[in-house]
Amino acid sequence: MDVEEGHLSGFIGIIGRPNVGKSTLLNSLVGRKLAITSERPQTTRNRIRAVVTTPEAQLIFVDTPGFHKPREALGEKMNAMVRSTMKDVDVIVFVLDGATTIGRGDVFIAGELGSVETPVVGVVNKTDLLDEGKVDSQVEVARHLFPFVAVVPVSSKCGANVKRLMEILAGYLPEGPRYFPTETVSDQPEKVLIGELIREKALELTRDEVPHSVAVTVDEIRPREDGRIVDIEAVIYVERESQKGIVIGKGGRLIKEIGTRARQEIEPIVGSKVFLMLRVKVEKNWSKNPEFIRRLEYE
Repeated sequence: MDVEEGHLSGFIGIIGRPNVGKSTLLNSLVGRKLAITSERPQTTRNRIRAVVTTPEAQLIFVDTPGFHKPREALGEKMNAMVRSTMKDVDVIVFVLDGATTIGRGDVFIAGELGSVETPVVGVVNKTDLLDEGKVDSQVEVARHLFPFVAVVPVSSKCGANVKRLMEILAGYLPEGPRYFPTETVSDQPEKVLIGELIREKALELTRDEVPHSVAVTVDEIRPREDGRIVDIEAVIYVERESQKGIVIGKGGRLIKEIGTRARQEIEPIVGSKVFLMLRVKVEKNWSKNPEFIRRLEYE
């Protein structure tokens, strides 16, 4: 693989407690939507790998689930993903919510990082919600939490200081080749990206009625012969019959709206019009069932 001498490349893990804006940061770094976002904890369940290529470097970002005290098999699996990522990457980004105080979850993660030799860059996120003086004080608080190699205040939502963060991260990468073609932005299978978008819309529209008891599998992606439309069949899983009724909605209105919103974001991914067929099934207490979780392919 031909690259200039001095070219930098490597893997960067994004970690943090739930709901600090890790997925929004990833999308901002890449410049497009790859990871779903939600105000609810435990939205991210699989490691989203995104690629940013510049003339000087290739940065490969790995978004992870929020690190938290697990209560079921799903939580255990998500935490295992985070620990694995921490060991496998060249640089770690530890995201903190600048709009709140340092909490027990942040302290817990800092303790986990104590056993890792990987350089850790602290990111104080959500600076758009703070005045300038408060930003400085939050950065200082972060410096006392962990011996970061750098602390960078950013607004993932507005993109403020994201370019500077990218430059700092590239500086901690080793020399190496381009692992992915220049035009690659993610190595996630199309089915995974589509399933995540459907899940995001289900979470948006059910609000607090169906916490994080929603999983999605995409069973088929089938282009029609004329190439103008792609048929997609997917299943939304919930844990109880009552949740099934909520997701479907009165007269099927909610499931229709989930499909409409998801389709608008899926069409740019597949590059054509989409006919999306959604079904809702009950898989009782699936989040506590390791075998079912393996079927969801969150590896």
